[in-house]
Amino acid sequence: MKKKQNRIKILLILVLLLISTGCTKTLTDSNKKPVKNEITGQNLTKNILCQPTNKTTIKVYKKNGVKIEKLPKCDDFKITTGKYEGLWTSLFIKPLSFILLLLGKNIGNYAISLIIVSLIIRFIAFPVTKKTAMQSELLKKAQPEINKIQNKYKDKKDQDSMMKQSQEMMMVYKKYNISPMSGCLFSMLQLPLFIAFFEAVQRTPAIFEDKFLFLQLGTTPTVGITSNVWFAYLVLELLIALTTFYSLKMNLTGNQSDPNMKTMPYMMSVMIIITSLFMPSALGIYWVTSNIFTIGQNILVKRSKEVHGKA
Repeated sequence: MKKKQNRIKILLILVLLLISTGCTKTLTDSNKKPVKNEITGQNLTKNILCQPTNKTTIKVYKKNGVKIEKLPKCDDFKITTGKYEGLWTSLFIKPLSFILLLLGKNIGNYAISLIIVSLIIRFIAFPVTKKTAMQSELLKKAQPEINKIQNKYKDKKDQDSMMKQSQEMMMVYKKYNISPMSGCLFSMLQLPLFIAFFEAVQRTPAIFEDKFLFLQLGTTPTVGITSNVWFAYLVLELLIALTTFYSLKMNLTGNQSDPNMKTMPYMMSVMIIITSLFMPSALGIYWVTSNIFTIGQNILVKRSKEVHGKA
Protein backbone atom coordinates (compact mmCIF):
# COMPACT_ATOMS: atom_id res chain seq x y z
CA MET A 1 0.00 0.00 0.00
CA LYS A 2 2.74 2.47 0.97
CA LYS A 3 4.66 1.69 -2.22
CA LYS A 4 1.59 2.51 -4.33
CA GLN A 5 1.00 5.73 -2.40
CA ASN A 6 4.63 6.76 -2.92
CA ARG A 7 4.40 6.02 -6.66
CA ILE A 8 1.29 8.16 -6.96
CA LYS A 9 2.96 11.01 -5.04
CA ILE A 10 6.01 10.85 -7.32
CA LEU A 11 3.75 10.85 -10.40
CA LEU A 12 1.83 13.86 -9.08
CA ILE A 13 5.08 15.77 -8.44
CA LEU A 14 6.29 14.98 -11.97
CA VAL A 15 3.01 16.18 -13.49
CA LEU A 16 3.15 19.42 -11.47
CA LEU A 17 6.76 19.98 -12.58
CA LEU A 18 5.75 19.49 -16.21
CA ILE A 19 2.91 21.99 -15.92
CA SER A 20 5.19 24.57 -14.32
CA THR A 21 7.63 24.53 -17.27
CA GLY A 22 5.43 26.44 -19.70
CA CYS A 23 1.94 27.91 -19.82
CA THR A 24 -0.41 30.39 -21.43
CA LYS A 25 0.52 34.08 -21.14
CA THR A 26 -2.26 36.65 -21.24
CA LEU A 27 -1.91 39.52 -23.72
CA THR A 28 -1.88 42.87 -21.89
CA ASP A 29 -2.06 46.46 -23.10
CA SER A 30 0.21 49.40 -22.16
CA ASN A 31 -1.64 49.67 -18.83
CA LYS A 32 -1.01 45.98 -18.06
CA LYS A 33 -4.70 45.19 -18.43
CA PRO A 34 -5.82 41.99 -20.23
CA VAL A 35 -6.77 42.55 -23.87
CA LYS A 36 -10.12 41.06 -24.84
CA ASN A 37 -11.06 39.55 -28.17
CA GLU A 38 -13.83 41.75 -29.57
CA ILE A 39 -15.48 38.76 -31.25
CA THR A 40 -15.27 36.05 -28.58
CA GLY A 41 -15.06 38.18 -25.43
CA GLN A 42 -12.15 36.07 -24.17
CA ASN A 43 -8.86 37.39 -22.80
CA LEU A 44 -6.44 36.98 -25.68
CA THR A 45 -3.33 34.84 -25.30
CA LYS A 46 0.05 36.45 -25.98
CA ASN A 47 2.04 33.31 -26.83
CA ILE A 48 -0.27 31.92 -29.52
CA LEU A 49 1.09 29.06 -31.61
CA CYS A 50 -0.08 30.21 -35.04
CA GLN A 51 -1.56 33.19 -36.86
CA PRO A 52 -5.17 34.29 -36.36
CA THR A 53 -7.25 34.73 -39.53
CA ASN A 54 -9.76 37.33 -38.38
CA LYS A 55 -8.71 40.85 -39.45
CA THR A 56 -9.95 42.47 -36.23
CA THR A 57 -8.03 39.97 -34.09
CA ILE A 58 -4.90 40.49 -36.21
CA LYS A 59 -5.09 44.27 -35.67
CA VAL A 60 -5.46 43.81 -31.89
CA TYR A 61 -2.36 41.59 -31.75
CA LYS A 62 -0.28 43.95 -33.89
CA LYS A 63 -1.45 46.94 -31.86
CA ASN A 64 -0.18 45.25 -28.68
CA GLY A 65 3.25 44.36 -30.06
CA VAL A 66 2.81 40.72 -31.09
CA LYS A 67 4.70 39.95 -34.32
CA ILE A 68 2.20 37.46 -35.71
CA GLU A 69 3.84 37.54 -39.16
CA LYS A 70 6.67 35.46 -37.67
CA LEU A 71 4.20 32.74 -36.68
CA PRO A 72 3.13 29.98 -39.07
CA LYS A 73 -0.40 29.76 -40.41
CA CYS A 74 -2.48 27.35 -38.36
CA ASP A 75 -2.82 25.04 -41.40
CA ASP A 76 0.98 24.81 -41.54
CA PHE A 77 1.57 24.32 -37.81
CA LYS A 78 3.75 21.37 -36.78
CA ILE A 79 4.84 19.92 -33.44
CA THR A 80 8.37 21.21 -34.03
CA THR A 81 7.21 24.72 -34.94
CA GLY A 82 8.61 27.59 -32.87
CA LYS A 83 11.15 27.81 -30.10
CA TYR A 84 11.46 25.42 -27.17
CA GLU A 85 9.14 26.59 -24.37
CA GLY A 86 9.52 23.82 -21.81
CA LEU A 87 8.46 20.20 -21.38
CA TRP A 88 4.79 21.00 -20.77
CA THR A 89 4.40 22.86 -24.07
CA SER A 90 6.62 20.45 -26.03
CA LEU A 91 5.08 17.21 -24.76
CA PHE A 92 1.44 18.19 -24.34
CA ILE A 93 0.30 21.53 -25.79
CA LYS A 94 1.99 21.43 -29.22
CA PRO A 95 1.16 17.77 -29.98
CA LEU A 96 -2.44 18.26 -28.83
CA SER A 97 -2.83 21.46 -30.88
CA PHE A 98 -1.26 19.76 -33.92
CA ILE A 99 -3.70 16.82 -33.74
CA LEU A 100 -6.69 19.13 -33.21
CA LEU A 101 -5.62 21.30 -36.16
CA LEU A 102 -4.93 18.31 -38.43
CA LEU A 103 -8.30 16.69 -37.75
CA GLY A 104 -10.17 19.99 -37.81
CA LYS A 105 -8.67 20.95 -41.17
CA ASN A 106 -9.72 17.63 -42.73
CA ILE A 107 -13.12 17.42 -41.06
CA GLY A 108 -13.96 21.08 -41.50
CA ASN A 109 -14.74 21.83 -37.85
CA TYR A 110 -12.46 22.12 -34.83
CA ALA A 111 -15.16 21.36 -32.27
CA ILE A 112 -15.73 17.96 -33.87
CA SER A 113 -11.97 17.36 -33.90
CA LEU A 114 -11.93 18.22 -30.17
CA ILE A 115 -14.72 15.68 -29.52
CA ILE A 116 -12.88 12.99 -31.52
CA VAL A 117 -9.57 13.60 -29.70
CA SER A 118 -11.37 13.54 -26.32
CA LEU A 119 -12.91 10.16 -27.19
CA ILE A 120 -9.58 8.78 -28.46
CA ILE A 121 -7.90 9.72 -25.16
CA ARG A 122 -10.73 8.12 -23.18
CA PHE A 123 -10.53 4.91 -25.25
CA ILE A 124 -6.76 4.76 -24.69
CA ALA A 125 -7.31 5.25 -20.95
CA PHE A 126 -10.27 2.82 -20.90
CA PRO A 127 -8.41 -0.05 -19.13
CA VAL A 128 -7.51 2.35 -16.29
CA THR A 129 -10.89 4.10 -16.07
CA LYS A 130 -12.72 0.77 -16.26
CA LYS A 131 -10.71 -0.41 -13.27
CA THR A 132 -11.73 2.76 -11.41
CA ALA A 133 -15.40 2.09 -12.21
CA MET A 134 -15.02 -1.54 -11.10
CA GLN A 135 -13.45 -0.42 -7.83
CA SER A 136 -16.38 1.95 -7.29
CA GLU A 137 -18.89 -0.89 -7.73
CA LEU A 138 -16.90 -3.18 -5.42
CA LEU A 139 -16.77 -0.45 -2.77
CA LYS A 140 -20.55 -0.11 -2.91
CA LYS A 141 -20.86 -3.86 -2.40
CA ALA A 142 -18.46 -3.83 0.54
CA GLN A 143 -19.88 -0.65 2.10
CA PRO A 144 -22.19 -2.34 4.68
CA GLU A 145 -19.21 -4.23 6.16
CA ILE A 146 -17.03 -1.10 6.05
CA ASN A 147 -19.74 0.90 7.84
CA LYS A 148 -20.02 -1.83 10.49
CA ILE A 149 -16.27 -1.65 11.21
CA GLN A 150 -16.33 2.16 11.32
CA ASN A 151 -19.24 2.15 13.78
CA LYS A 152 -17.49 -0.48 15.89
CA TYR A 153 -14.44 1.76 16.40
CA LYS A 154 -16.23 5.10 16.22
CA ASP A 155 -15.53 6.11 19.81
CA LYS A 156 -12.17 4.38 20.13
CA LYS A 157 -9.24 6.66 19.42
CA ASP A 158 -6.37 4.74 21.04
CA GLN A 159 -3.57 3.44 18.84
CA ASP A 160 -4.38 -0.22 19.40
CA SER A 161 -8.02 0.22 18.32
CA MET A 162 -7.04 2.23 15.27
CA MET A 163 -4.59 -0.50 14.26
CA LYS A 164 -7.27 -3.17 14.65
CA GLN A 165 -9.71 -1.08 12.62
CA SER A 166 -7.13 -0.74 9.85
CA GLN A 167 -6.48 -4.49 9.85
CA GLU A 168 -10.19 -5.33 9.70
CA MET A 169 -10.70 -2.83 6.87
CA MET A 170 -7.84 -4.41 4.93
CA MET A 171 -9.47 -7.83 5.37
CA VAL A 172 -12.68 -6.47 3.84
CA TYR A 173 -10.73 -4.94 0.96
CA LYS A 174 -9.02 -8.28 0.39
CA LYS A 175 -12.34 -10.14 0.55
CA TYR A 176 -13.85 -7.99 -2.20
CA ASN A 177 -10.59 -7.61 -4.14
CA ILE A 178 -10.50 -3.86 -3.54
CA SER A 179 -7.30 -1.91 -3.94
CA PRO A 180 -7.98 1.56 -2.43
CA MET A 181 -5.24 3.27 -4.43
CA SER A 182 -5.74 1.43 -7.72
CA GLY A 183 -7.55 3.16 -10.53
CA CYS A 184 -6.49 6.60 -9.25
CA LEU A 185 -4.06 7.24 -12.08
CA PHE A 186 -6.52 8.68 -14.60
CA SER A 187 -8.33 10.66 -11.88
CA MET A 188 -5.02 12.32 -11.02
CA LEU A 189 -4.39 13.09 -14.69
CA GLN A 190 -7.83 14.65 -15.23
CA LEU A 191 -6.71 18.11 -14.08
CA PRO A 192 -3.50 18.27 -16.18
CA LEU A 193 -5.47 16.92 -19.15
CA PHE A 194 -8.13 19.60 -18.70
CA ILE A 195 -5.41 22.28 -18.46
CA ALA A 196 -3.78 20.90 -21.62
CA PHE A 197 -7.04 21.20 -23.57
CA PHE A 198 -7.60 24.69 -22.13
CA GLU A 199 -4.16 25.88 -23.23
CA ALA A 200 -4.45 24.23 -26.64
CA VAL A 201 -7.73 26.11 -27.23
CA GLN A 202 -6.43 29.43 -25.87
CA ARG A 203 -3.17 29.30 -27.84
CA THR A 204 -4.61 28.17 -31.18
CA PRO A 205 -6.53 30.93 -33.03
CA ALA A 206 -8.01 28.52 -35.59
CA ILE A 207 -9.82 26.79 -32.72
CA PHE A 208 -11.00 29.77 -30.65
CA GLU A 209 -12.09 31.62 -33.81
CA ASP A 210 -14.17 28.66 -35.05
CA LYS A 211 -17.88 27.98 -34.44
CA PHE A 212 -19.92 24.87 -33.66
CA LEU A 213 -23.66 25.05 -34.20
CA PHE A 214 -24.44 28.41 -32.56
CA LEU A 215 -21.43 28.39 -30.23
CA GLN A 216 -18.30 30.48 -30.70
CA LEU A 217 -15.59 28.13 -29.40
CA GLY A 218 -13.51 30.86 -27.75
CA THR A 219 -16.48 32.54 -26.08
CA THR A 220 -17.27 31.86 -22.43
CA PRO A 221 -20.92 31.22 -21.46
CA THR A 222 -20.90 34.41 -19.34
CA VAL A 223 -20.27 36.39 -22.52
CA GLY A 224 -22.33 34.16 -24.83
CA ILE A 225 -25.46 34.37 -22.68
CA THR A 226 -25.60 38.12 -23.40
CA SER A 227 -25.48 37.53 -27.20
CA ASN A 228 -28.26 36.91 -29.72
CA VAL A 229 -27.70 33.15 -29.50
CA TRP A 230 -27.85 33.01 -25.69
CA PHE A 231 -29.95 29.82 -25.80
CA ALA A 232 -26.98 27.83 -27.23
CA TYR A 233 -24.78 28.71 -24.25
CA LEU A 234 -27.64 27.97 -21.87
CA VAL A 235 -28.05 24.51 -23.44
CA LEU A 236 -24.29 23.93 -23.09
CA GLU A 237 -24.43 24.86 -19.39
CA LEU A 238 -27.41 22.55 -18.84
CA LEU A 239 -25.54 19.68 -20.51
CA ILE A 240 -22.48 20.36 -18.34
CA ALA A 241 -24.68 20.41 -15.21
CA LEU A 242 -26.65 17.24 -16.00
CA THR A 243 -23.73 15.11 -17.23
CA THR A 244 -21.47 16.24 -14.36
CA PHE A 245 -24.06 15.51 -11.68
CA TYR A 246 -25.03 12.14 -13.14
CA SER A 247 -21.43 10.97 -13.57
CA LEU A 248 -20.57 12.03 -10.00
CA LYS A 249 -23.72 10.39 -8.66
CA MET A 250 -22.85 7.10 -10.37
CA ASN A 251 -19.36 7.13 -8.86
CA LEU A 252 -20.57 7.99 -5.36
CA THR A 253 -19.14 5.65 -2.72
CA GLY A 254 -18.94 5.78 1.02
CA ASN A 255 -21.61 5.80 3.70
CA GLN A 256 -24.83 6.54 1.82
CA SER A 257 -26.57 7.58 5.05
CA ASP A 258 -23.95 10.26 5.66
CA PRO A 259 -25.47 13.66 4.72
CA ASN A 260 -22.04 14.88 3.57
CA MET A 261 -21.78 12.01 1.09
CA LYS A 262 -25.27 12.69 -0.25
CA THR A 263 -24.60 16.39 -0.81
CA MET A 264 -21.14 15.88 -2.36
CA PRO A 265 -22.37 15.40 -5.99
CA TYR A 266 -24.46 18.58 -5.66
CA MET A 267 -21.59 20.63 -4.23
CA MET A 268 -19.03 19.41 -6.76
CA SER A 269 -21.47 19.92 -9.63
CA VAL A 270 -22.11 23.52 -8.54
CA MET A 271 -18.35 24.18 -8.38
CA ILE A 272 -17.79 22.75 -11.86
CA ILE A 273 -20.77 24.66 -13.31
CA ILE A 274 -19.51 27.95 -11.88
CA THR A 275 -16.02 27.25 -13.26
CA SER A 276 -17.40 26.38 -16.70
CA LEU A 277 -19.11 29.77 -16.92
CA PHE A 278 -15.68 31.38 -17.28
CA MET A 279 -14.15 28.76 -19.60
CA PRO A 280 -14.25 28.83 -23.44
CA SER A 281 -17.19 26.90 -24.92
CA ALA A 282 -14.70 24.49 -26.50
CA LEU A 283 -13.77 23.35 -22.98
CA GLY A 284 -17.45 22.85 -22.16
CA ILE A 285 -17.79 20.60 -25.22
CA TYR A 286 -14.74 18.61 -24.10
CA TRP A 287 -16.14 18.25 -20.56
CA VAL A 288 -19.58 17.09 -21.74
CA THR A 289 -17.96 14.54 -24.10
CA SER A 290 -15.80 13.19 -21.28
CA ASN A 291 -18.79 12.98 -18.91
CA ILE A 292 -20.93 11.11 -21.45
CA PHE A 293 -18.11 8.62 -21.99
CA THR A 294 -17.78 8.12 -18.21
CA ILE A 295 -21.54 7.59 -17.82
CA GLY A 296 -21.62 5.04 -20.65
CA GLN A 297 -18.59 3.24 -19.25
CA ASN A 298 -20.12 3.01 -15.76
CA ILE A 299 -23.41 1.67 -17.16
CA LEU A 300 -21.49 -1.05 -19.05
CA VAL A 301 -19.47 -1.97 -15.95
CA LYS A 302 -22.59 -2.14 -13.80
CA ARG A 303 -24.45 -4.32 -16.32
CA SER A 304 -21.47 -6.66 -16.73
CA LYS A 305 -21.29 -7.11 -12.94
CA GLU A 306 -25.02 -7.85 -12.79
CA VAL A 307 -24.66 -10.47 -15.54
CA HIS A 308 -21.69 -12.11 -13.77
CA GLY A 309 -23.57 -11.94 -10.48
CA LYS A 310 -26.52 -13.86 -11.92
CA ALA A 311 -24.28 -16.41 -13.64
